[in-house]
Amino acid sequence: MIKCIAIDMDGTLLSSSQEISEENKCAIEQAQANGVEVVIATGRSYEEAKFLLDKSNLICPIICLNGAEVRTEEGEIVLSNPLTKEQAIKVAKTLHDHDVYFEVFTNKGAFTNDEEKGIAIIVDIFLSANPNVDVDIIVKGAEERFQKGFIQKVDDYQFIFNDHSYVMNKLLGFSFEGNQLAKAQKQLKELKGIAVTSSGQENIEITNEVAQKGIALEAFTKERGITLQETMAIGDHYNDLSMFKRVGRSVAMGNASNIIKAQCDFVTTTNEENGVAKAILDI
Repeated sequence: MIKCIAIDMDGTLLSSSQEISEENKCAIEQAQANGVEVVIATGRSYEEAKFLLDKSNLICPIICLNGAEVRTEEGEIVLSNPLTKEQAIKVAKTLHDHDVYFEVFTNKGAFTNDEEKGIAIIVDIFLSANPNVDVDIIVKGAEERFQKGFIQKVDDYQFIFNDHSYVMNKLLGFSFEGNQLAKAQKQLKELKGIAVTSSGQENIEITNEVAQKGIALEAFTKERGITLQETMAIGDHYNDLSMFKRVGRSVAMGNASNIIKAQCDFVTTTNEENGVAKAILDI
């Protein structure tokens, strides 16, 4: 019997227009009403994830930043697995050396040193994956990250690295140059104590080696008195694999790659077809 459901956001719970459908919302609420624990497991920061949940009036605990943080329904941090400053500096240098745009996620918010590039690259990524979506909606969503303070502009990352009050949770890199991204990823994997994964073809996510969704989910379920065998995970990309390998029921989205689908017990419909709702109702 499934007692816990872990749900990824981008490409899974969210549509291409970055919204939670009414069908997905109702399925989650139905599961919660039946006593099932529903936890969001995302690479996004707590602030970004909660903003999207609030828009649909959903209340869930959140595994943030791929497991660098775990937050309760009230937003309390119950688990934190940050990078060391030394690790973050090495990661930043590697990304910079390979000309990969990146953002730094900390306990005081997320930062970029190039707002224009940040907006442009997010728009390009979403349009390449969803060519039929209204461009204005995508641009608005990208700009919203800055307008609402989810991403803050800084002239230089150095002051963050030098200030000990900043905790380094994750670095997120973007590039359309697949060769550069691959070279950066190869070099990053040589660094000790870090995890390198991805939530899309054009990005790379770097966290502490124990800051992985699956490890965080294992800690979360244990604290709630639920076994992993009683847990279902729904996702679409590589940063969901650590969950799929641990849970009793793994579900890939219909829009996931064949590599991801092959790692799962079941495949549901796409994120545009309310695949999350279908996966929940199937149990």
